[in-house]
Amino acid sequence: MTSGQSSQEPARPEVALTAKQSSRSKRAAIVITAIVAAYLLIAYIILPLGWVEYEHRHPAIDETPGISMTADDHPGDPINVALIGSEAYLKKAMLESGWFVADSLGLRSDLKIAADTVLERPDEKAPVSNLFLWGRKQDLAFEQPVGDDPRQRHHVRFWKSAKLNDELQPAWMGSATYDKRVGLSHTTGQITHHIAADVDAERDHLFTSLRKKGVLINEQIIDDFHKVREGRNGGGDLWHTDGGLFTGTIVASADK
Repeated sequence: MTSGQSSQEPARPEVALTAKQSSRSKRAAIVITAIVAAYLLIAYIILPLGWVEYEHRHPAIDETPGISMTADDHPGDPINVALIGSEAYLKKAMLESGWFVADSLGLRSDLKIAADTVLERPDEKAPVSNLFLWGRKQDLAFEQPVGDDPRQRHHVRFWKSAKLNDELQPAWMGSATYDKRVGLSHTTGQITHHIAADVDAERDHLFTSLRKKGVLINEQIIDDFHKVREGRNGGGDLWHTDGGLFTGTIVASADK
């Protein structure tokens, strides 16, 4: 080797070709991996979630207002639950889960509420006031007394939807709230129960009681059902929610 001549030999063509092939193979492997990952994500996560939403969301839900109304067109209590099934299944499931059918409100029941409150007598069928959805008052109402104090109770109103799902079952849209005391309505002056502000806690309580008895399937939380997440009801009571609607299908075994 003469002075000034480089000792490094030029890259051979076959070596350069092998490097290019290796780079192409790596890129191809990355592309294939990305395609497989996208397929798995879509086929096993995104589409099944979308199918569950399509399969279990009752058609009446999208047409349900978020708030019930009073007889004089004041905002009532928020809608926060939906149970799907027949009236017989609903009644059976509620009774089995420790709820009682509430009486209708009237002068006689008003006086009974006042007497029970003063004497601290429990009343498993204490009446609920009428609220309206789709232009009519509730179809059913249930309650759970709290100790011997008739001023406090769990309660829920249900309205039966006119629309049916593919199984020809209605949705029972409900408003579950907790009565914390008895007083006078801020708008009408009539004797009424005043609700606790956290309506989500009562929504959760209702579904917990049903879940314990195993009478629900296809449970689902529909987020952002409420666009308005706080307000006052017809009695002047504050309420607030995270915006979620709890839904579930009542199983046939609840009728046994």
